[in-house]
Amino acid sequence: MKRLRWQILVVAVTLVLVGILLISQKEIVTVIDSQPAQGGVYTEGLIGAMGRLNPLLDWNNSPDRDADRLLYSGLMRFDSRGLPEPDLAESWGATEDGTIYNFTLRPNALWHDGQPVTSDDVIFTVELLKSPASFFPQDVKALWSRVEVIRLNDKNLQFKIQEPYAPFLDYLTFGVLPKHLLGGIALDQLLNAEFNVKPVGSGPYQFDHLLVSGGQINGMVLKRFDRYYGSRPFIDQVIFKYYPTSAAALEAYASGEVAGISQITTETLPEALANRDLSVYTGRMPQMGFVLFNLKNPEVAFLQDVKVRQALLLGLNRQRLIDLFLQGQAVPAHGPILPGSWAYFDGVPRVEYDPDAAIAMLKQLGYALAADGSNVRVKENMRLSLTLVHPDDPIHAQMAQSIQQNWAGIGVQVTLIPAPYDQVINNYLTPRAYQAALVELAYPRTPDPDPYPFWHQAEATGGQNYSQWDDRTASEYLEQARVTADFGLRARLYRNFQVVFSREIPSLPLYVPVYSYAVDANVRGVQLPPLFDPSDRFLFITQWYLITRRALEQTVTPQP
Repeated sequence: MKRLRWQILVVAVTLVLVGILLISQKEIVTVIDSQPAQGGVYTEGLIGAMGRLNPLLDWNNSPDRDADRLLYSGLMRFDSRGLPEPDLAESWGATEDGTIYNFTLRPNALWHDGQPVTSDDVIFTVELLKSPASFFPQDVKALWSRVEVIRLNDKNLQFKIQEPYAPFLDYLTFGVLPKHLLGGIALDQLLNAEFNVKPVGSGPYQFDHLLVSGGQINGMVLKRFDRYYGSRPFIDQVIFKYYPTSAAALEAYASGEVAGISQITTETLPEALANRDLSVYTGRMPQMGFVLFNLKNPEVAFLQDVKVRQALLLGLNRQRLIDLFLQGQAVPAHGPILPGSWAYFDGVPRVEYDPDAAIAMLKQLGYALAADGSNVRVKENMRLSLTLVHPDDPIHAQMAQSIQQNWAGIGVQVTLIPAPYDQVINNYLTPRAYQAALVELAYPRTPDPDPYPFWHQAEATGGQNYSQWDDRTASEYLEQARVTADFGLRARLYRNFQVVFSREIPSLPLYVPVYSYAVDANVRGVQLPPLFDPSDRFLFITQWYLITRRALEQTVTPQP
């Protein structure tokens, strides 16, 4: 019996050990993960023609700015929300009063010919920027004429401005030029310098060669700059080819000539969306549609009543303007600051189209339908009747007619005044000789959201505050936000300003247009941030990739 019990014990122990081994048995699982790899060629069709590959001379030519975005670097750049971050600069700092800025350049920043980028290059570029040779706008040149630039050493420099101006960092995104290559060229020869067709920059891609056919430039080839100070791009080459229209570029995509199209217009959008191999990206543009009110015009004194302005907003179908006349290529605007900006406040009330509420509000204010059968509301001999100036192009004309119909439905009579866009500005807005106007306010190519020029009371006479809105509280918020370098404080000040604007509604925000861009689905990692210029679509180009490598990862998992 003792021998039998011993045998039973041995069998039991064996079974336990086998059970433990079975429970702890593991399976080796191989996971295949695709990761970006370097290599490949990306070809994009640009709409337009090449001019000069020089950031001082590309202001009026979008295809040049597209190429220069890859070829050159600025002291600063901006992230997808418009917040500043160093580019050529390794670091920067400002004095507490916001009048002195110090910058340190990256020690490994090089020109494409291998020479180091120095403070002398930055100072040289600033001098060119404000010279007659530059194509920069006069207001930008005027700003730089009031800035003192001081060289501290090869990699350190200082900017002194006369008074605090928080948006100053925006003006440091200009493409820096190499002094050692351009310093000996006279200003009157810069326009036709060979450098403009054989550029040397410090960006992620360097110029390789032009594509020429029949004596005409029809493209260019850029190659990755392997000594770039930032993240190295995955894509080896970027090729740009020029086409006269978006339709021609889309046709080139269909034939396999290009993998991207720089702009998809409203005419080509349906065809682009129908192509399953083409990914269409959209980003909001730096402009905003408004119905501006002339709040100081005695002929339309009723516009000074905020309740009337609220009724006009309620009675306006803004989504219809976007869907029918802009083919959906816009988003509704709910305030005076562009959505997607760090300063945008999403908490302002959303006013939807509600003509019944608009009629009820006007009735409550004492406006009744006129006895003459004109369907116009009247109060104490004051008729709700106004003129609406608008650009005479087909799209704005159709939108103006839609606004006219909307407001007729709530008892407001609108007489349309079409005019060329320059006349709308020069003959009506600038002299304040209008009652209401349908326009698009264009914001500068800088990410700072500063709405001071359009809404501060100091700009009501002679400035761009065409509505002549005179609100001290709103103006104080704008003043303070302009002079503090603390982005947290600036965001709070702009939030307060937007709350006041939404309460007072000095003019009616309508829509923010969007920019559409198409890239073949095989191009990965593409992101389109809010745009301050179409070339901003290349903000994250170093993250784009065409080739993937299959990474094998072995993981051990328990077998039940």
